[in-house]
Amino acid sequence: MTTKKIRVLFVCTANAARSQMAEGLLRARYGDRYEVFSAGTRQSTVSPHAIAAMREIGIDISHHRSKTLDEFTGQSMDIAVTVCDRAHQVCPVIPFAKKTVHYGFLDPHTVQGSSEDIAGAYRSVRDAMAAWIDDEFGAQKTV
Repeated sequence: MTTKKIRVLFVCTANAARSQMAEGLLRARYGDRYEVFSAGTRQSTVSPHAIAAMREIGIDISHHRSKTLDEFTGQSMDIAVTVCDRAHQVCPVIPFAKKTVHYGFLDPHTVQGSSEDIAGAYRSVRDAMAAWIDDEFGAQKTV
């Protein structure tokens, strides 16, 4: 007998970094229990910095593409997680999700400085997300 996976959608503004990294992390760590997606309130492109930060820990998101929430209309999600404050303001409740939660992470795209400063910001967000995902999804919890 197969167990139905819990469907999780991560949402940020542009679906370029935070939601993409969260999707990759949850799928890599707990993909046996969760079917994972990501979307934005608007479409962009996946950040090369996010791809590089994830590659450093052995997770390949280079095949991901930026999507909008409209692509998921008509589908049902068990949990939607807004991972940025702006997406949470625009969509405090995702109508096609049974439950919407918010956990905001720093926008690494706004960090200025050297290439190492920027890479460090993406690593920091990645690591904070990984810890949160382990806490919230790792112990059979469903936020």
